[in-house]
Amino acid sequence: MNYSKQYMKEVIEISNKIDLSSIEKIVGILVKTKLEDGRIFFLGVGGSAGNCSHAVNDFRKIVGIEAYAPTDNVSELTARTNDEGWTSIFVEWLKVSKINSKDILFIFSVGGGDLKKNISPNLVEAIKLAKSVGAGVVGIVGRNGGYTAEFADACVIIPIVNPETVTPHSESFQAVIWHLLVSHPKLKKNKTKWESVAGL
Repeated sequence: MNYSKQYMKEVIEISNKIDLSSIEKIVGILVKTKLEDGRIFFLGVGGSAGNCSHAVNDFRKIVGIEAYAPTDNVSELTARTNDEGWTSIFVEWLKVSKINSKDILFIFSVGGGDLKKNISPNLVEAIKLAKSVGAGVVGIVGRNGGYTAEFADACVIIPIVNPETVTPHSESFQAVIWHLLVSHPKLKKNKTKWESVAGL
């Protein structure tokens, strides 16, 4: 019981410390993307990649923005990893998708990418490409945010309240925040199933 209590205490502490202005800045960028018929490319690895898949669904279905996650295509992802290497999997995918100035990258990551430490170099290369074509970059990341926080147009950094639980909290709060975004009155277009049947 003590661990459960401590973990949930950390969740509350993180919730109270998150910079809400950075969330609202992302809202503004997403509104602009939607108005300009831009696309969102969600990028993440590990558990963050799973979150990307779910976020694609929500932004397409609830918000009505065209959205994709390269990690949803296992065949292309593994072929590129095998043939070209891990570092370039996202950047080459984005080139084929013709990412442009109307689009944005949405990064989900614990570390945010760091070339010196060889942490998620594929995210770093994708961000470089996005910036070179004038696409926006936003993110929800943990720790100090790494390359994503340094070069994103808007980035939510999940506060560290316990060094032992950085990854689970970072990945959990990715979900909390993207659900906030798709529920935001400036973005939400369609009701979800349970909200739409609540009065029946």
